[in-house]
Amino acid sequence: MYILGIESSCDETSAAVLCMEEDRRKILSNMVASQIETHRLYGGVVPEIASRAHIEAITGITSEALKTAGVTLSDIGAVAVTAAPGLIGALLVGVNFAKSLAYANGIPLVPVNHIKAHVAAAYLSDPQLKPPFLAVVVSGGHTSLFEVCSYTEFKEIGATRDDAAGEAFDKIGRVIGLPYPGGAALDKLAYEGDPHAIKLPSPALGKETLDFSFSGLKTAALNYINTCRQSGTEVPRADLAASYTHAIVEGVAAKTAQALSERRYKTVVLAGGVAANSHLRRRLEEIAIAGGARLSVPPIALCGDNGAMVAAAGYFAYCAGQRAGTDLNASAEDHPVWEQ
Repeated sequence: MYILGIESSCDETSAAVLCMEEDRRKILSNMVASQIETHRLYGGVVPEIASRAHIEAITGITSEALKTAGVTLSDIGAVAVTAAPGLIGALLVGVNFAKSLAYANGIPLVPVNHIKAHVAAAYLSDPQLKPPFLAVVVSGGHTSLFEVCSYTEFKEIGATRDDAAGEAFDKIGRVIGLPYPGGAALDKLAYEGDPHAIKLPSPALGKETLDFSFSGLKTAALNYINTCRQSGTEVPRADLAASYTHAIVEGVAAKTAQALSERRYKTVVLAGGVAANSHLRRRLEEIAIAGGARLSVPPIALCGDNGAMVAAAGYFAYCAGQRAGTDLNASAEDHPVWEQ
């Protein structure tokens, strides 16, 4: 079947068309309208500006996705849309557009959880991937470990108790003057520094849990930066980038290794925007191998927010009988009402 996926949870407006069958998963189009240059002026995403940009882009980007895929709406078997979690104003643009499109054309509507969509991106690049497996989702808004029991059933076994890894990367990148998004710039700069030059706390909490806390790490890095500036000392940006990246990567790696030792998964999926971080990809591959598992990571083009991952998650939700009506509402929460 052909499935149309629509994504607007943050600052990327995206639409994609997939051809999904039991033994075939093909991306026919995956169009993304990025707002990075707009938000770079402010050093981060401005929700109201993001919402307005989605309104301007969503019709054109959807038409482009259909045209590129060589299909029309009459060919589409289902419309999948990110309905939670995310920026509520941004989500509402995608949800209301998808509802209107599906209703007007008599197409089934499928609500998609953004976190599950990130994990579903791995199905598009790894044809052999099947549940159950361990999913490590690392993004700007989430840092969580999930036991993926089936294509639609997730059990959260670890999560951040405050900030997320992606937000932590972007915040420090911005403070030391790196261009937005700071995480991507930090990834490159970290190769120029010493990862052991600056002692920073681990975001991995105690052995009794699989949870994280990034607020203490951010505070320690900010205190180090302020101390340097107050003493008139230049901040060693490369060393800080390397040490800060090392702390985050090792924290995520530690909890992944703990989960593998406790539950013996055969596959680990790394997903989310921060899955594009080269240091994290390399380290988790080492952890997976040491734990007797293999690592599956989507290509970088599918790590960020995109319609293809939404369509993939939507396909499996559709097969499980999940549908939404015109009363579907967006939710900023990780566990929206329509999933309960």
